[in-house]
Amino acid sequence: MVEAVGGARQGAGGGAAMTNPTLPLIGLSDDERQILTMLRSDLLSQRFKLELFDAYFNGEQLVRDLGISIPPQLKGLHTVIGWPRIGVEALEQRLDLEAFRWADGSDSSDLDEIVEANDWLDEASLAHLDALTYGREYVVAGSSDGGDAPPLVTFESPLDMTLDWDARRREPRSALRECQADRLDYGLAPDDRLVTLYLPDQTIQAVEVDGGWEVIDRDEHKLGRVLALRMANRQRTADRVGKSEITPEVMSITDAACRRLMGMEVAAEFFGAPQRYILGASESAFQDAEGNAKSAWETYIGRVLALERDEDGAVPTVGQFTAHDPSGQTKIIDLYARIMATQLGLPPHMLGYTSDNPASADAIRSSEGMLVKKAERRIRRFGATHREAMRLALWVRDGTPPDKSRRIEAVWRNPATPTLAAQTDAAVKMVQAGLLPADSDVALEMAGLTEDQRQRVSAERRRAQGRQLLASLTAAGGDVQPAADPEAGGGDEGL
Repeated sequence: MVEAVGGARQGAGGGAAMTNPTLPLIGLSDDERQILTMLRSDLLSQRFKLELFDAYFNGEQLVRDLGISIPPQLKGLHTVIGWPRIGVEALEQRLDLEAFRWADGSDSSDLDEIVEANDWLDEASLAHLDALTYGREYVVAGSSDGGDAPPLVTFESPLDMTLDWDARRREPRSALRECQADRLDYGLAPDDRLVTLYLPDQTIQAVEVDGGWEVIDRDEHKLGRVLALRMANRQRTADRVGKSEITPEVMSITDAACRRLMGMEVAAEFFGAPQRYILGASESAFQDAEGNAKSAWETYIGRVLALERDEDGAVPTVGQFTAHDPSGQTKIIDLYARIMATQLGLPPHMLGYTSDNPASADAIRSSEGMLVKKAERRIRRFGATHREAMRLALWVRDGTPPDKSRRIEAVWRNPATPTLAAQTDAAVKMVQAGLLPADSDVALEMAGLTEDQRQRVSAERRRAQGRQLLASLTAAGGDVQPAADPEAGGGDEGL
């Protein structure tokens, strides 16, 4: 929580010193208070739905019991099936951000410095997971404490942050982040509510006091831009907020599968052991040697039943009811798995459904086509947010908007799962056809090498070229004969 609060404060973009807590506090203006109230109401209204998504992701949702087949004694039985988490993580695992670079091929060391300072690539995977689970994630840019340190970029959960989006201009009008104040340098109690209000020309931090809000820090950066962005999942023109991958259909099927598993548990309790019956037995058959009545369990587990003939000489009839067969229940769960695979765009084997004939490698790759296409769409959408966040970071660092003619690229790993041989073969054919030079970085990227591997290959090429140039210069220097000095008197010219 300390890092989260610090990220919100540094995301203000100014890095100004904190106001002395002993000084008189200054309140918000009427417009600022109105914006804060509107954003806070939106944040609180969305929290229940977001926590529901989180419960399904973690397998902590309360299954809606129909009250028919579950006896009261087993009401506390909780069955969990992790299909929502599998579906979300299967998509997120194909969204690997590798680097940022300038589209014109110029040196991108300044971008790498910002990435390394903020641990951007690792934090991006957490942001993608939240965006897929909740439907959105937020990015905040701002200056750091150090004078020459790179700008700070943090990813914030929608449980703590919201913003007002201008769809026409494609940028936020304002944003709000609320958290619990546990930073000692604020001079606040641990249970105080701290809010950060992001406006186009300033970022304000305020604390709740007696039902109102008092400002404890005001950073007037004068950039004319809200230093926050939203990373939305499954947007529509009528819904720019985004939708979760845990859809109502996914939640309904998950509940149905959990109830079916619970039904199997109940059946195992009641019908796991086959029931037996005896017809025509006397009362003594259910008594021990002293004439005491046996318990139901002792009678059931008795392997040898000594039954006497009745007065007519007839032998009692002993039989057994058919034991419970769970195969019918498992077939229904397999049906739910196939339906869930369709909803999540996953191959059925990822949800545990298998057939008698194992699928070939080509069939598995073909079944992943929908998942790969979903990953490519998320890369396009999330990549735009990452690029804009990098532009905000450069804006904060330089104090002026970045040159729009210089485009930033976000480098992603291929979301598909082609074999290394297939990737290499495609790159070789492109080089042989003359479409790519053999020493091109694009050819290395097509071959499946990561950004770090491509940089190492480039460094090895430069070293090899340097050694080759040195060898050629050394060889050329050994063949050159020193020119004769006319003044030395040697040679024919001296005769």
